[in-house]
Amino acid sequence: MSLDNAKVVSWRGAREPAVRDRLERPLQDLRISVMDRCNFRCPYCMPEDKYHKDFEFLKTSERLSFEEIQRLVQVFAGLGVRKLRITGGEPLLRPSLPDLIGDLSRVAGIEDIALTTNGVLLAQQAAALKAAGLSRVTVSLDSLDEGVFLAMSGGRGTPARILDGIHEAISAGLTPLKVNTVVIRGMNDHTALDLVEHFRGTGVIVRFIEYMDVGTINHWRLDDTVPSRDLVQRISARWPLVPVDRNYRGEVARRYAFADGQGEVGFISSVTEPFCGACTRARLSSDGQLFTCLFASHGLDLRGPLRAGASDGELGDIVRAAWGRREDRYSELRAARKPDGDKVEMYYIGG
Repeated sequence: MSLDNAKVVSWRGAREPAVRDRLERPLQDLRISVMDRCNFRCPYCMPEDKYHKDFEFLKTSERLSFEEIQRLVQVFAGLGVRKLRITGGEPLLRPSLPDLIGDLSRVAGIEDIALTTNGVLLAQQAAALKAAGLSRVTVSLDSLDEGVFLAMSGGRGTPARILDGIHEAISAGLTPLKVNTVVIRGMNDHTALDLVEHFRGTGVIVRFIEYMDVGTINHWRLDDTVPSRDLVQRISARWPLVPVDRNYRGEVARRYAFADGQGEVGFISSVTEPFCGACTRARLSSDGQLFTCLFASHGLDLRGPLRAGASDGELGDIVRAAWGRREDRYSELRAARKPDGDKVEMYYIGG
């Protein structure tokens, strides 16, 4: 696709006030899955017994092209989206991803583009991603202990390779870099402090995520969730922590700084301290389904109208109406909810 160096103009030519849902939450963030495949088989996301070598993932023609993603981002930017996060599956499996980053960085209104990756391919691509316009990277790393790591990655990759990717990303200027760790009782909770110790003083921010009931194939149980407050106490007993204000409204992690000035850690507590009331995120799957909640059971097809010739204004009206109907509060209502069928799996729309 040929693009000049100027910012691409949003579909109505200027920034509009952010659309709001029924709970007055604005649409400000868009998470875009560019690939449904992954090179890991984490048991809480893509267990090997289900996503085996014969599993049929999307065909290339079924995924949104870079041109289609850019066009939809222009529409979302016209409705108030300012921040993008590129996810998967594993987004670095998508060929020529820096080209997409470059295209999206020129969309008017987009102020920040981040990427979430398992880090296996990051060392080779970090410099190109930064040069294309990527702002920041979040790397998933559940343990530095190789045995624990392999148990949680489905036997794929090594901590050393992930650390190489983190090093290259920092060298390329993709900072502040964050490490996301899903904490599961009895699997990796005993190695949490090792991660903190390794990254203290490096500028890398470790964020611990409560294991949660995304999708249905992970057979989640509340007993497997380690409450963030327990980890805060354990970490603070060794390295005293001081609460820090959120960087912006809607930030999902509670922040704590080390009292000795050696950086900070974060805690994402969707189970024990839900933050639905400040959620400003929409999610776009790699085949063009729009989801207004991580725990949704179904999405809204945007690929169909897009390929059928809908104008930018018509696409914007579809998104505006979908967000305007939104009243998702899954995590806040979790305890009172009854099972209501399958939910979309995390690999399909990213975290």
